[in-house]
Amino acid sequence: MRNYELRAVYATKALSQLPRILGNMDRNPYSPTYGCLHRDYWLDKTSDFPDAVRQFAVHAMALAYINEFPGNIYRGKKKMLDWSVQAMLFWASIQHKDGSFDEFYPYERGWVGPSAFTTYTIVEAYALLRGEMTEEQKAIILKAIKKAAYFIGKGENEEDHLANHHAMACLSLWKCYEVLNDPQIKNDFENAFQVFLTYHNNEGWSREYDGVDPGYLSATVSFFSKVYKTNPDERIKNVIDEAVAFSSYFAYPNGFYAGSLGSRNTLHFYCHGYEVMASKNPLAAAIAEKMLTGLSEDKLVPPEIISDRYLVYRVPEFLLSYLDYANDPKTDKLPYEKPPFQKFFLNAGIFIKQTESYYSVSNLAKGGVIKIFDKNNRLVYNNCGIIGKTAEGEIITSQWIDPTYTITTTENSWKVEGRMNKVPSNKLFTPLKNIVFRLILILLGWNPYLAHQIKGKIRKVLILGQRKINVSFTREIDFKTLELKDTIKSSGVRISAMSFGDEFFVRYVPQSRYFQSQELEVQGYDCSKEELERLNKVGSLIRNESIKFNNHS
Repeated sequence: MRNYELRAVYATKALSQLPRILGNMDRNPYSPTYGCLHRDYWLDKTSDFPDAVRQFAVHAMALAYINEFPGNIYRGKKKMLDWSVQAMLFWASIQHKDGSFDEFYPYERGWVGPSAFTTYTIVEAYALLRGEMTEEQKAIILKAIKKAAYFIGKGENEEDHLANHHAMACLSLWKCYEVLNDPQIKNDFENAFQVFLTYHNNEGWSREYDGVDPGYLSATVSFFSKVYKTNPDERIKNVIDEAVAFSSYFAYPNGFYAGSLGSRNTLHFYCHGYEVMASKNPLAAAIAEKMLTGLSEDKLVPPEIISDRYLVYRVPEFLLSYLDYANDPKTDKLPYEKPPFQKFFLNAGIFIKQTESYYSVSNLAKGGVIKIFDKNNRLVYNNCGIIGKTAEGEIITSQWIDPTYTITTTENSWKVEGRMNKVPSNKLFTPLKNIVFRLILILLGWNPYLAHQIKGKIRKVLILGQRKINVSFTREIDFKTLELKDTIKSSGVRISAMSFGDEFFVRYVPQSRYFQSQELEVQGYDCSKEELERLNKVGSLIRNESIKFNNHS
């Protein structure tokens, strides 16, 4: 049975951020940027273009204007209506001729982020407020929605490789179809869904770049659940049910979710889809309850610690979760609550072991990242792998999803072997680099094809690809003795620093690296000067670690 009193946490967390959202908005009707929610652009002047994603906040504004929530001072206030409509009109005013929008830099012409994301939220806000809008306002917004829908319907051509983006494309197109009743858009939705299925694995996860990311998998559940509410297609429900089942392994005993075990390191949990499906799926109900409890305890990623760009996603997600809260559904047990079992998801590289003493989750495809929780629901062991620095200043790590790793599993052990990768994302802009980059955008960004080529190149430079170095590692654990062994071998590469374990992230993902209190409970190991000298002299280093906690026998 659910704790009904917790339902208000969704609304309280969300509404507490409305002042921040409105403070980011240009609310002056005489301003040329009236309706813009990108404060860095219209007020601070630290950005040279308006980020369209900030307009996503209009959904939260419209929901607060229309609905009753605990402590909602915004409901029915005319200014909230005016500001919401103006936010939609500003969104339409910054649209490119091809129907696209920008997020991270001028002339980006992003496919899903930002175009599909913001189109979805504009359609939802429009549906809530159209009864109080003028015919002229509705015509402007509908014209922009249609242009955006046609752009989204063409599909991605910027090496996106993100399942949650393809899920959002489906959601955006479906919502556009509902408001426009355009058969071409409905056909584009079906095509988009077929493309999404190429990203969905029968183990229940959907590919984010090169592996599974539970944080974004919860987003995929949320997006398709929103579609399913008005399009109860069994194919969609099958995807949702499979994703719910897989994501349940990452609802941790201590109330946190996902994190460094995922391909994109995301800690966030999209709750709305689980609330929508709770009455139909007992496991979804159990996950929703566990994560809502975690949210009430300031775990997960609450809106107040999220940057302005991504805050706008979380607030309407929580408001919708309040509205669709499942009061008393049947619930299933979460994996960590079940009798002992062991499960290895071969395609994902995820290894789960539940015993009488602990619950363990490992990502072997990511070099052997591992978390262990005891039966008091505490995180007792957290090891994100190996990270080091060469004498030339290059950052190297075992924490990289690499299909060339050799993975071996038995009933009571696993082993990962491979070469370390260089971390590519430690690149910073200088004034000169920024000028050159902006010049390239001005010269080439007018062309949609070239704009997408630029974005694909940026992804390759900052995020994707293998950059191997002649430093190999072997990581193996014996679950009978709970001993972890790391072996490092270096061939012609001098190492100046190396650490084992702890919580660290190396891949560039804007929606990651938020602080969580559980970080204070874990500690890594830094190699001594003598160990580094030995590694550089003989070319190898072995480290054994016994994992101990009170109730392990």
